[in-house]
Amino acid sequence: MSEVFEGYERQYCELSANLSKKCTAAAALDGEQKKQKLFDIRTGLDDAEALIRKMDLEARSLQPNVKAVLLAKLREYKSDLNNLKSEVKRIASGNLNAAARDELLESGMADALSASSDQRSRLMMTTERLNQSSDRIKDSRRTMLETEELGVSILQDLHSQRQALLHANNTVHGVDDNISKSKRILTNISRRMNRNKWIVGIIIAVLVIAIALVLYFKLAK
Repeated sequence: MSEVFEGYERQYCELSANLSKKCTAAAALDGEQKKQKLFDIRTGLDDAEALIRKMDLEARSLQPNVKAVLLAKLREYKSDLNNLKSEVKRIASGNLNAAARDELLESGMADALSASSDQRSRLMMTTERLNQSSDRIKDSRRTMLETEELGVSILQDLHSQRQALLHANNTVHGVDDNISKSKRILTNISRRMNRNKWIVGIIIAVLVIAIALVLYFKLAK
C-alpha cells in the first residue's frame, strides 16, 4: 500500500476522533462559546474533506488492484465525514432551552453519539479487513516479483550457456579450418616430393646413359 495514502489515513482518523469529541462538547455549550466551537469544528471538517480528496487522488494514481482496496476505504471515510457534518448541522440548528438540551444530552444525543461510535467501530473493523486484504495483495505482489526475478536469473543463465556453446562452436569451426589448411599443405608437400623423385630419377637415368655411352666409345676404340 502507498505510504502517502497511509499518512493521510492516519491524519484523517485522528482528526475524525477529535471532531467527534468537539461535537459532544459543543452540544453542551451556549451563545458565543457554542459558535466558536462550531467554527472550529467546521474548520476541522474542511481539513478532513481536504484529506479525503488527497487520499482519493493518491488512490487513483496506483495500480488497479491496490486502487480498488483504497477506494473501498474512502467510501467508509466519506460516509463517516457526512455523519459528522449532519451532526454539526443538528447542533447548529438546535435552539433549545436548557431543559430540552439536558434531555437531549441524556437521551437523543447519547443515542446519536452511540450510533456514531458504533459506526466508527464498524469503520475501524472494515479498515482492518481492508488492511489485511492489502497485506495479502502485497504478499502476492512480493511473490510475483520474486518469481519474476528468478525467471530473469534463469534467462540470464541460459543466455550465458548459449554464449558458451556458440564460443565452443566457433572454436570447433576454427579447428576444422586449421585441419583443412594442414591437409592442403601436406598434399602440396607430397606432390612436390613425388615431383622431386621423378626429377632425381630422370637425372640418374640420364647420367647412367651418359656413362654407358662414354664406356662404349672407349671400348669401341
